[in-house]
Amino acid sequence: MIPRSRRYAIGGAGLAVVLAAGLAFWSFRPSTVDGRGAGRGQSSSDAPGGTAWVPPGGSPSASVSASAPGPVAGSAVPAGSWWRPRAGLTWQWQLSGPLDRGVSAEVYDVDAVNTSAEDVAALHAAGRKVICYVDAGSYEPGRPDAGRFPAAVLGKELDGWPGERWLDVRRWDVLEPILAARFDTCRQKGFDAVEPDNVDGYQNESGFPLTASDQLVFNKRLADLAHKRGLAVGLKNDIDQVAELQPHFDFAVNEECMQYDECDPLRAFVAAGKPVFHVEYAQESGGFCPRAKALGFSSMRKRLDLDAWRESC
Repeated sequence: MIPRSRRYAIGGAGLAVVLAAGLAFWSFRPSTVDGRGAGRGQSSSDAPGGTAWVPPGGSPSASVSASAPGPVAGSAVPAGSWWRPRAGLTWQWQLSGPLDRGVSAEVYDVDAVNTSAEDVAALHAAGRKVICYVDAGSYEPGRPDAGRFPAAVLGKELDGWPGERWLDVRRWDVLEPILAARFDTCRQKGFDAVEPDNVDGYQNESGFPLTASDQLVFNKRLADLAHKRGLAVGLKNDIDQVAELQPHFDFAVNEECMQYDECDPLRAFVAAGKPVFHVEYAQESGGFCPRAKALGFSSMRKRLDLDAWRESC
C-alpha cells in the first residue's frame, strides 16, 4: 500500500500522485522477481540486527477499557526474545510491484499478505531481516478479513482513499482478535517484526472523539501484541507521541520528517540504540542525506508508490 500520512490526504499534486498509483496493502499483487533493479543500494559488513535495547518487563492489564492495555492472546514468548535491531541498519521498503530480493539492504519492510513465506525464507538466507507491513488503524473493504470488522468500529473515510475508514481504536475488545490474526500471519511466514500503519487516528477526523491518551493505549497494545508473538515492532510516524512510546517500540518508521522539519523527536530512538527507518519523497537525496547521517537515521529516497526503486543515503 502507498503510505497514507495525513499530509498526503489534503489536496494538491501529492494527492494526485497517490491516487494515480491506486495501490492497496491487502490486495493481491504478484511477489515474483522480474529482475527490476533497485536504486543505489548500500551494503554493510555488519550482520543485521543488534541488541542495543531490551524492552521493560511486565504484563498488560486484563482490562479492555481505554485507560490500560488489555491482555494479548497467543503463545507466551520469553521477555526480550524478539529481534532487537540496532541503529544504523540499511533498509528497503517495498509495498508495490514484483518483489526485488536483490537490493543491497540489511532489512526489508514488505507487504504481509503478498509476501510469501518462501520470499521471507529467501531474504533470511541472504542475511536480511524482514519486517511485516500491517494496516492496524484503518479498515479497507478489499482486504481478506474485511468482513470481521463490525460497523460500530468504522469511522470516517480517509481523505483520498474511498472506502477506507478510520477505526475506533478504543474498541480493543473488537480489534484485538483481528489484529492478532494478522500478526499471527506475520509470525507464521517467518517475519522478524511488524510495522503497524495508521496509528495516529487521533490527529485526524476519524469520526470518533479519539484523544491522545486513546492513541497511546492502542499503540502500546500493538507493541504488546507483537512482543507476545516474538516479533519486534515499529512506531509508524506519530511524531508527537515518540517520547511516551519509544520505550515500548523497537524501531521507528518515518515519512518525510525532513520535509516537515519534525525529525528531532525521533532522536530518542537513536539515543536508545534503535533504528529510525526514514524516507523522503520530494527532496533530493543530496539535500537530506547529510543531516540524516548526522542524526544516525537509516534514510533513503523513495517514490510514493514504494516500488523497488530507492536511493540510499
